[in-house]
Amino acid sequence: MTVFVESHRLTAETIKRRHGEAQVIDVTSRGADPWVRFSPFYPHGDIPVPFSPGYTSQSVEGVWQGLKVFELAGVDIGKFRVANMKGIKRSGRSLGSVLGHREGVDGKRLLGYREARSAIYLPTYRWVLENKLQPELDTLRQLSAQASVILLDYEINANIDDLRRPISHAALIKAYLENNWPE
Repeated sequence: MTVFVESHRLTAETIKRRHGEAQVIDVTSRGADPWVRFSPFYPHGDIPVPFSPGYTSQSVEGVWQGLKVFELAGVDIGKFRVANMKGIKRSGRSLGSVLGHREGVDGKRLLGYREARSAIYLPTYRWVLENKLQPELDTLRQLSAQASVILLDYEINANIDDLRRPISHAALIKAYLENNWPE
């Protein structure tokens, strides 16, 4: 199995120069069906919200943004209901600095960025891979057994401890396929 993660911003020529003939798959919110389903913005529905019994979200990003806490705004469960991949992000420009992520809708603890990645984002994205994307993962396994597969993402950070950049969900797909999920 040969899977690589590359920036969505690279030209086709650069990708070909780096990898030769390969299957290039855009797993961003702008990707084609079925690959767009890997986007954290994709509205799979019924995604359990960590530490929040009875709450579900349409998307992984809805969970991440909904549990984010700002100086001027707390948890926003409305983000769990966004089903059109638009208007999910919450910005510090109007809400003040990000203070962290709430450990559940009614949680008392505020998690820092690294801890929130491990306790909220990673398990939520993995849940989607395991419960909503098995047919697509099987297709990726088949494709990567035949030739190199390039997963395109806007972020390429595969290191969950590198907090300077958002984690790449394409890197998480690769890790899952290679049985190398970050802990």
